[in-house]
Amino acid sequence: MRYMMIVKATADSEAGTLPTEEQLATMGAYNEELVKAGVLLAGEGLRPSSEGARVSNTGGRRTVTDGPFAETKELIAGFWLIQVPSHEAAIEWASRVPLEGQEIEVRRVAEAEDFGEAFTPELQEQEERLRAQTAEQSGS
Repeated sequence: MRYMMIVKATADSEAGTLPTEEQLATMGAYNEELVKAGVLLAGEGLRPSSEGARVSNTGGRRTVTDGPFAETKELIAGFWLIQVPSHEAAIEWASRVPLEGQEIEVRRVAEAEDFGEAFTPELQEQEERLRAQTAEQSGS
């Protein structure tokens, strides 16, 4: 099962405050643990919402809203994508994230079987083909 561990934004991350060398080293050690355990699929930090935008499409009309966005607690500062055998294992990894005072949200990634009959064999084949092309392009 794949899970996303989502790091919630803080006032510091939204202000663009960079981590210290010590914080980067601690995070690097945690990321090494994930890699050595064979569970890390991806992980990245995000720039502040002041450098982002939100795009909405309602009734065929596209609206773009430039950041920054209010409600820091609703924003994402980074993530890890991990593959583990259970929800409990994902929570265990999230509980070990070395970010003092930051909330980590754990969410399971939807898999093909979660979509039921609407995800026809043809659509599944298309999805598999696109994943293979993406992996090929990224060199995975």
